[in-house]
Formats: sequence, C-alpha cells, structure tokens
Amino acid sequence: MTIPPAAIRVTEVLAALSLTTDLATGVPFEKGLATCLVATALAERIGLAEADRRIVFHAALLGAVGCTSRASENAAAFADDVAFQRAYHVLDPGDAPVFAAQLASFGSWAPERQSQLRDRYVGAPPQQAAAAVRSVCEVSRALGSRLGLPEAAVLALTEVKERWDGLGAPEQLRGEEISLTGRIVHLAEQAVLAAAGRNRQDATAELRRRAGGHLDPDLVALFSADADAMWDCLDVPDVLTAVVRGEPGVPLHIRPRERLHLCLALAIVVDLKGRWLLGHSGHVADLAGAAGELSGMTPDDRETLRAAALLHDIGRAGVSSAIWDRPGPLGPGDWERVRLHTYWTERVLRRCPGLADLADLAAGHHERLDGTGYHRGVRGRDLARLARILAAADVFAALTEPRPHRPAYAPDDAARELLAAAAAGSLDREACVAVVEAAGLRKPRTDLPCGLTERELDVLRLAARGLSNRMIAAELVVSERTVGHHLAHIYDKTGRRTRAGAAVFAMEHGLLPD
Repeated sequence: MTIPPAAIRVTEVLAALSLTTDLATGVPFEKGLATCLVATALAERIGLAEADRRIVFHAALLGAVGCTSRASENAAAFADDVAFQRAYHVLDPGDAPVFAAQLASFGSWAPERQSQLRDRYVGAPPQQAAAAVRSVCEVSRALGSRLGLPEAAVLALTEVKERWDGLGAPEQLRGEEISLTGRIVHLAEQAVLAAAGRNRQDATAELRRRAGGHLDPDLVALFSADADAMWDCLDVPDVLTAVVRGEPGVPLHIRPRERLHLCLALAIVVDLKGRWLLGHSGHVADLAGAAGELSGMTPDDRETLRAAALLHDIGRAGVSSAIWDRPGPLGPGDWERVRLHTYWTERVLRRCPGLADLADLAAGHHERLDGTGYHRGVRGRDLARLARILAAADVFAALTEPRPHRPAYAPDDAARELLAAAAAGSLDREACVAVVEAAGLRKPRTDLPCGLTERELDVLRLAARGLSNRMIAAELVVSERTVGHHLAHIYDKTGRRTRAGAAVFAMEHGLLPD
C-alpha cells in the first residue's frame, strides 16, 4: 500500500507522549524509547509472534502513560512529584539491605524535610499505596484505549507497578499472574534505568540481583545469557528512528488533520499535572480554533492551530505540580523552572517527525510582540498569525479559569485584561478581538454523556479537582451524604472509580473547565 507523503506515522505521535512521560517521571530523556527497544528485542529473542511483539512494543513505549494521575497528590505528600517518581522507579522493597540504603537517601530533594518525607512513605498503609496505584492504572486504561492500543497492551499498562514477588501494586500479582508482556516491560525498564548510572556489566548484575524479586528470573536469565547482544539494541545513532523502524507489524498512518484525537491524549496527560489545569489545553484549543475561523483561516490552518493548542503545555510535565498548585507567589528559582516549560514543549515536538511542524507554534504561546515573552524572547515580526492567536487564546483561557492564587475572572473582565495587554503592545489586537468574540459564542446544548445530570456534573467537576466530599458539600450547599450518593452514581455511569479517572472522563468529553 502506498502511503501519501503527507501521512504521519502514529508511532511518531506516540513517541512524543513517551518523551512527555519521561519529563513527568524525572527519568533520563528518551528512557521510554530505549525501554521500547529493549522490550521489543527481548520479545524477539523469546520468539513471540509478530502480533505479540507489537503488543510488547506499544506497552513498553507507553508504560508510563498514567504517570501524572497522582501528580498533585504526590507533590503535596512528597514536596516534588517529579523527584518522587524518579526515586520510586528504582526502590526495591524485596531486598532489605538495598531498600534500607535507598530509603536513607529518599527525600534528598527536600533536605529540610527529608526525614519527614521518608517516614511518610514508609508509614503509608498498604491499602493507601494500592489505591494510589489503582488511580494510575485507571488513567492508563482510559488513555490506552483512547490511543487504540490492543487490550493485551492496555492490560500490561495496568501492571507496571506489580512485581514478580507479589510486593507490587495494586493487586499484589505474583509470578505468572502478571502477563508476559508486563514482565517483559518490567525487565526492559529496569535494564534501561540500570544502564543509565552503570556500565553494562554492572547493569546486568543489577538485573540479576532483582531476579526472583522484582523481575521474572527466567527472563533475566535469558537476557543475561547473551547480555552484550541485548544491550546492542541501544547502540544506535538515533533511538527514536530505531523505534520507528523497529515497530513490528504494519505501521498505522494518519493525515495531519486526523491527529487531533491523539493530541487530546497528550493534552489530558499534561493537564493532570495540576488540580487547576484540568481541561485547560482543550479550552485553549476550542478558543483558538473558533478565533481562527472568525479570522478567515483555512480549515487546514485551523486544524494546525487546534493541534498546537492541545500540545502547547506538554512541557509542563517536567515541572513539579507543587509549583502549578502553589497558592502563594513563586520565587525566582521556581519562575525559571516555569519558563522552561515552553523549551521542553519545543524539544519534545521537534524531536518527533509527526509533530515537528507544530513545534514553533506550540512553544511560542508565551512569546510577546514587545519581546518580553519566553523562552526565545522573539518580537512581533517573528510571530506568525497563528502564534498570535494561540497566545491570546492561552491568556484568555487562563484568566477565565480558577487558579490556586485567585478565582476565575468573569468573561467581561478577562476581555478587558486581554485588550489592555494588546493596547500595551504585548499581544496582537486583532488576535485578541477574535478570541474575545470566539469566547462569546455559545455552543448548542447537547445531552450530557452517560446520562449524567446537571448536579452530577457539578460534583464531577469538583471531584476531578481533588476536593473532598466535605469540601464539595460546602461548595454546593448540600450534605456530605448527598455528595456521596452523587459520586456513586457518577462512578456507575462513567465506569471510573478514582479522581484521576473521573478527571480524564471529564476532559475527554469537554466538561472541564467549567
């Protein structure tokens, strides 16, 4: 079959999601891509059929897709969710001496609170840890299905925190109760993480140490029998190119205008980074697309603008949720981290051929006509028409959404702020006018998904932001028991059982922000 030149490999878009989860988990950049190479090589060594190798390929590439589901909670509990994830990835409770040494440095990212963070982690009851991982699994399942992954790959995504010895979560699966795909991904991930800080001989020794505890001993033995050959799969000039070329089976292709569905999955992963960010990327995309239509843009340009708007904040994944959720002012160091998020957006998108055409546009949403923006500090003459609309849409959307340090602006007040910025020479006036006009458009009313009622929608929106039943009751002036009844109905109707799962459902159906 001949593929038109304009077609995009779906794997190139999924690679951007893999890179984004690398940022969110604090692991070496391209760790997910490397894990995919090792897992696919191991699946081939085992002799799996092509269809099964394809399942391993996708499960390994997207193994961390649910990593932002608990970002706010982890930041609140452990000071920095990115640092916590980095440490959590290599903790080994199955080896007492090693685990004790790991705990000795746990929390070192917050020296003044290190002992407190360590005690909090060690003292957490097993059911609390299982509930936390169950949230990750629910998001992985929802997004894996959205991305079109086969059920066996989605199942493996829900097993990423299980262990061979049964000390994992959420189900404490043991041995071959874990799918073969899941066990292959476990080994491949630990191989890549071990190799990042050791020579390959020592990295292989680390895998052997984990055999029978964290990892399937038979798979470790198979890897170790010809370790040099297994490591060789990483000796490539470009890991991403090797992943794309090594995809088992017939690769899927889409046209640029068909990638919005995949872009929304990336947007959801990133918007889960903060309680106050839920639905922001979709909100910006809706505003920018409508403003583009009012400005007379072609359908292709509008689709490009919407795709870039969905992806404009993926660099947020590399910044701790403790910053995005902070109610007080940010210090100079935190502001520098915030300013880097557009750099990471550009780097991820430019790295992936299927999205590279969006890099300049998406990463330019904080650039300003007068040169005061970031991260490149470009001036008006270098900002294209689409970039000017995206910048205005991002500002208006942010103003009309609540933030930890302020309530949402009323639309009229947000419009005045936006036009004042245009008058001051920061934003483009025509773009601002188009965004304000677009914001005034009213979508025709449709039935709520899954038979939700208006009151259930109110509860869903507040629960997605992490409010407790008591806080929701106070907000809506109802009893806690009533909130509990509404939540039970919401979970039954949507099939979701966790805050993060409910948040994903709400963003998938355009119910957030309010």
